[in-house]
Amino acid sequence: MNKLPLPLQSLVDQLGMLPGVGPKSALRMAMTMLKWPQEKTRNLGQSILDLRDKLCICSGCSSLADSDPCEICADPARDSEKLCVVSEWDSLLVMEESGFFKGRYLVLGGLLSPLDGVDSNTLEFERLRKILGNGQIKELILALGTTLESETTGSYIKNMLVREFPKITLTRLAQGIPLGSDLKFMDKETLKQSMRYRQSI
Repeated sequence: MNKLPLPLQSLVDQLGMLPGVGPKSALRMAMTMLKWPQEKTRNLGQSILDLRDKLCICSGCSSLADSDPCEICADPARDSEKLCVVSEWDSLLVMEESGFFKGRYLVLGGLLSPLDGVDSNTLEFERLRKILGNGQIKELILALGTTLESETTGSYIKNMLVREFPKITLTRLAQGIPLGSDLKFMDKETLKQSMRYRQSI
């Protein structure tokens, strides 16, 4: 195979860093972009720049947003007595798409996994303490999935509540989520049932 021109090789190398994209797929993508009108490729490039320049982390819930606070945190109609804790932003998106939860959220930024270098200082536990310390939250709902890391993180939060916020009710999603599953892969009806029949911890 002939050596690719440097600009094309550079794009192929960058695209190849994306999850699930091998060298052949990256080359196909790059060749497709070469066939696009110049304006279309410029728009794609601008969108990638905007992704980094115009997104921010919400100071209220730690989710990705284009404003701070995000739309959810700024919505006065949300139930400020219920806080749903999720591991990542895409899990929040799944919860919101289902449309059945009208409380507030906190995105932890991952799950406790000491072997992977993710400890309590890496996640948003201090932000959680600050939110709970405001005295508005009556129920804390864990929507973390059912993996070993989820259980470890849930236990950490439970111990925090017992020590520091004993009056807050702790619940978690219940029926329908299989053991070992990740929340972001659940369908809406399963999530709805899990939230409706959540259990005390």
